Amino acid sequence: MLNSVEDIIRGCRQKDPGAQRSLYEMFSSRMYGVCLRYCGSRDDAQDILHEGFLKIFEKIRQFEFRGSFEGWIRRIMVNTALERYRNQNKFVSIRDDSIEDYEKPEDFDISEDITAKELMEMIEDLSPQYRMVFNMYAIEGYSHKEIAELLGITEGTSKSNLSRARVILQEKIKEFYKQIDKIGIKYEKVGSNR
Repeated sequence: MLNSVEDIIRGCRQKDPGAQRSLYEMFSSRMYGVCLRYCGSRDDAQDILHEGFLKIFEKIRQFEFRGSFEGWIRRIMVNTALERYRNQNKFVSIRDDSIEDYEKPEDFDISEDITAKELMEMIEDLSPQYRMVFNMYAIEGYSHKEIAELLGITEGTSKSNLSRARVILQEKIKEFYKQIDKIGIKYEKVGSNR
């Protein structure tokens, strides 16, 4: 019986199907969420997830028990998603290295009114190039230099796509709050009739 992540990793290194199943069950739901952030459909996310786990099983001997195993898995999933988009030529960046020409995002505080799910849906609605850069920078913690290298764009393009993504998200959040205000007003009117 596999009792720990270390046991599961060792079993996967020996190509034990039970260990591979345990690893998949342990991480698939979280990694599916990662894959979903990088693609436009649930089917694509599922394909990336399966392809990513195949790579994990192939490369598991490279994990040296230093650092976070989940982080190592996450990197493989992100790289698998990026590779898929590069190969399908789905990433079309706005090539403008002058970040100064773009609107600067405002300082904006998100209150508890907006849920993580609603925010993730807003991110999913971004165009692929903006979503990709936003996820890599704001969620995964890649630098603009790393993003540029991985996506085959310039650092300036990465910065401008991130800036534009933030502005678009701010606009979506503002619209969300306008809708909340309208609902709040409707509730007040209904409550005042009683």
